[in-house]
Amino acid sequence: MVGDSSLTLTDDVRLYVVGDIHGRSDLLDKIADLITQDLADRPVTDALTVTLGDYVDRGPDSRGVLDRLTRNAFPTPYIPLKGNHEEMLQLFLMDPEIGTNWRHWGGLETIHSYGIAVDTLMVGRGKERASKALRAAIPDEHVAFISSLKLSISVGRYFLCHAGVRPGIPLELQRPTDLLWIRDEFLSSKTDFGKIVIHGHSPVAEPEILLNRINVDTGAFASGRLSCLVLERDARRCLQASY
Repeated sequence: MVGDSSLTLTDDVRLYVVGDIHGRSDLLDKIADLITQDLADRPVTDALTVTLGDYVDRGPDSRGVLDRLTRNAFPTPYIPLKGNHEEMLQLFLMDPEIGTNWRHWGGLETIHSYGIAVDTLMVGRGKERASKALRAAIPDEHVAFISSLKLSISVGRYFLCHAGVRPGIPLELQRPTDLLWIRDEFLSSKTDFGKIVIHGHSPVAEPEILLNRINVDTGAFASGRLSCLVLERDARRCLQASY
């Protein structure tokens, strides 16, 4: 459930953490370029990029996002984490009935990005046909990529996951459901979680840096802004791609 990176943040080791992409391949390309430029402007010995999940749904080009991520869009080694929208895509491929809810949460845009008509699914019909068509259209490498996604990792004093953690539960015992879906109980908590939790899932206008958590989801699909938190030993700053 919980993975650990061997990376130790120092003045010469850097971590890039990218928020929810949601089908915005254009912004993904821009943030990758910004990371490349940042490394050129401020060279370091070692660096790692982590994406916090929610690569699909809502934005116009989920397929393009997965195309890029499966081959590593970044100039550094890369660890992708799983979001609740990847979970819904996986479930829809196995159980078409998930489409009843998924179509309201951006699933139509994902299906359409694979060239599949969604007119009947828009009105709640044709779920089985759409699921079968998506299974035929989605590349094997996309399915393998989604199946391989980690739920969380720890890097030094930071714990990274998609949605957050349940207060009062040790980080190593967090349930997948909470790591992917939790919201209010986590966002309102002033608890010391043991590590600073870096997450997405709950859009904010600008990256939110608090004592116990950092939110990097700036609602790229709607705001046109994709944010990347940059961490070194004691330094924190942000890169932001926008249209």
